[in-house]
Amino acid sequence: IDIALWKFETAKFYVTIIDAPGHRDFIKNMITGTSQADCAVLIVAAGTGEFEAGISKNGQTREHALLAFTLGVKQLIVGVNKMDSTEPPFSESRFEEIKKEVSSYIKKIGYNPATVAFVPISGWHGDNMLEVSTRMPWFKGWAVERKEGKADGKCLIEALDAILPPARPTDKALRLPLQDVYKIGGIGTVPVGRVETGVLKPGTVVVFAPANITTEVKS
Repeated sequence: IDIALWKFETAKFYVTIIDAPGHRDFIKNMITGTSQADCAVLIVAAGTGEFEAGISKNGQTREHALLAFTLGVKQLIVGVNKMDSTEPPFSESRFEEIKKEVSSYIKKIGYNPATVAFVPISGWHGDNMLEVSTRMPWFKGWAVERKEGKADGKCLIEALDAILPPARPTDKALRLPLQDVYKIGGIGTVPVGRVETGVLKPGTVVVFAPANITTEVKS
């Protein structure tokens, strides 16, 4: 089981979604994915019994929120999903109940609920994902307050656009800790890692330590 990457563009950002597995057996994969994120999108199932299972003592909603905060992901968005399967469907009281409960839990962890957008969605039907749903007229939108300014909107994609991009240390020297090296036939040796500081672009001459090998970046 690996983490899935999905890229798309919003009005403001290039977004890469890292979909980490929720199952307890794959917690290390989830940590790999989460540790590199700028913002966590916690998806909570609104269906009867589903939310209760997730927020229970050993539930995944709790576990993932705690892991995200512990790994240094300080921005959070909560998507209350499967609003089509609440009793009755698209129930305002169910959304408010979940919002209250999750707010109280994430506050204990260390998140400030005032900075967290709660969006009622249905991924299956697309409600409030990209466009405002006509089936939840009671939802007047989400609003967040933080020292960098306020933001508000109706849909999940707008909540993604309200993420505060972190300052990347691009003015420093290039440092790229290697995670792995692949040898790919017809292409050559491909080192894999994350650029921690500086800028990596084709044509740059880089030095690998401690072997002291110098090479040029091809692509």
